[in-house]
Amino acid sequence: MTVSLDWSILHWIQENLRCGVLDFLMPKITALGDGGILWIVLCLILLCTKKYRNCGIYMAISLVLGLLTGNLLLKNLVARERPCWIDPSVELLIKNPHDFSFPSGHTLHSFIGAVSLWKTNRFMGYVALPLAVLIAFTRLYLYVHFPTDIIAGAVLGAVIVFAVFHFGEMCRMKLSERKYGKQHEKT
Repeated sequence: MTVSLDWSILHWIQENLRCGVLDFLMPKITALGDGGILWIVLCLILLCTKKYRNCGIYMAISLVLGLLTGNLLLKNLVARERPCWIDPSVELLIKNPHDFSFPSGHTLHSFIGAVSLWKTNRFMGYVALPLAVLIAFTRLYLYVHFPTDIIAGAVLGAVIVFAVFHFGEMCRMKLSERKYGKQHEKT
């Protein structure tokens, strides 16, 4: 059932949305997610600011966890072939990816970046989340991922961020309690 729905969605996109303008734009938008570079650059910028340094730290940890769990573990464990490998009849507008399909790494890292920003500053999140969704959609349009790859990447990204932020804040509170407790004992 899910496999059939995956194919139905991909074919609907190819039959109803493909056009010259989107054929030009989609490879450029998807390139923003190549290697997670956009989110890594944003993470580095956050690390350089006092106000958003914790967000930068949490985002960096989340991106590394996303790489380990999504790209290195799950992709190779599930070993799902990409739609463009199974059905090569659709002309690819980007280079044929060499790694497996599940979960979408572009989506995973885009949602890690966007949800991290949203958790720290709602305005930044409201700007980043539509971009993450757009990057995720490009992977369907470009015929390199199934919809379930995209959903898995988005959910996994959000779960990683919430876990890292929760654990990080717990650690900060413990450290603060220790520091405050030691200062209180001195007086």
